[in-house]
Amino acid sequence: MPLSKPQQEVASSKKRFRVCMSGRRFGKTTLSIRELCKFASKPRQEVWYVSPSYKMSKQIVWRKLKYKLEDLNWIKSTNESELYIDLVNGSRISLKGADNYDSLRGVGIDFLVLDEFADIKPDAFYEVLRPTLADTNGQAMFVGTPKGKGNWSYDLYQMYKEDDEWESFHYTTIEGGFVTEEEVNSARKLLDERTFNQEFNADFITSGNRVWYSFTDDNVMNDVDSMRVWNDLKQSPIYVGMDFNIDPMSAVIFTRHGNTVYAIDEIEIFGSNTDEMIAELNDRYGKNRVWVYPDPASRQRKTSAGGRTDLSILENAGYKVNCPYKHNAIRDGVNAVNSKLCNSNGERTFMISPKCKKLIDALNRHEYKPGTNIPDKTTGFDHLTDAMRYFIDYVFPINKVVDISNQPTRWGHSIA
Repeated sequence: MPLSKPQQEVASSKKRFRVCMSGRRFGKTTLSIRELCKFASKPRQEVWYVSPSYKMSKQIVWRKLKYKLEDLNWIKSTNESELYIDLVNGSRISLKGADNYDSLRGVGIDFLVLDEFADIKPDAFYEVLRPTLADTNGQAMFVGTPKGKGNWSYDLYQMYKEDDEWESFHYTTIEGGFVTEEEVNSARKLLDERTFNQEFNADFITSGNRVWYSFTDDNVMNDVDSMRVWNDLKQSPIYVGMDFNIDPMSAVIFTRHGNTVYAIDEIEIFGSNTDEMIAELNDRYGKNRVWVYPDPASRQRKTSAGGRTDLSILENAGYKVNCPYKHNAIRDGVNAVNSKLCNSNGERTFMISPKCKKLIDALNRHEYKPGTNIPDKTTGFDHLTDAMRYFIDYVFPINKVVDISNQPTRWGHSIA
């Protein structure tokens, strides 16, 4: 496949270490596969592709890489279980995951691609992969989307200023040439400003350590609006985000008008179980239809005797339960909530009743663990916000709305 002009700029660099920070759908996978093939076209080369997890490497690259090598007629043998391909010229291309990076020690690598490296622990490169680069000829290419100036990816991006072996590149999604402006504008409506600038403009964002950075006093309803929402509730359905911690069990109660959702109430019960939460909901909202959006762990977890799961208890209470089979990525849920609190166009479609005092406090004070993208669960601010997140992430997820507009064509390298 012919490279776009920005991709070609990265591919043409003669530097030993290349760092490419770009927006989503820039074409990082295509660039990575082309570079893997280019370096493997030399005889007896050890070429690695490493992403944050083994599963991710298989999902992102494995099939596309195999098809390309089959088209080129380069394959000698393929190992499906260990994800490596031996070529007719004696080179090997291997796919790895950095989730167990100690297992990557000891092999001399001629060329290395680290994909989404901002999500890889820095020790995986500094302590394990960097020493494996074969003598002074081993090269590496880092590709990914920024995760903020506190992330090690920013340090590598800045390395070109200190070391002439490094070169850095920066491109927005639009500059990549594979996504239309209409698709990017569609994404802008779904995302909060911080996330849009990070994911599509590839900006290194610094926004403090707050998890719910889009929340302000503008998301809190005044007394008049709050009373209007309560008066409109009547026999309308209520939507309940629910978290199953025993101390406390937590729930946030929502109603919605079109695309706008309103948090109208909160419940915390200490030393409790699912049956008691149901009794409390029935006492407050017995006349309303109830839709529950619980923690996915409710499919297995039991907070009562008799072997009943939390999910079955809720269903037996007559509630309509919407629960995914597994947890969505926390980051995706956080982005979904922040985009409802305020998207990149300045629109706020998540409003909160002043009655929800503990939720408001948590939105203001919940922070990440220092130096990580992991919300701190030691402060107690996560219970109500988790309940909130389960509902919003299920009903208003951040979908992948952009598609590559160009159809791929063939490309190749000669192989010795």
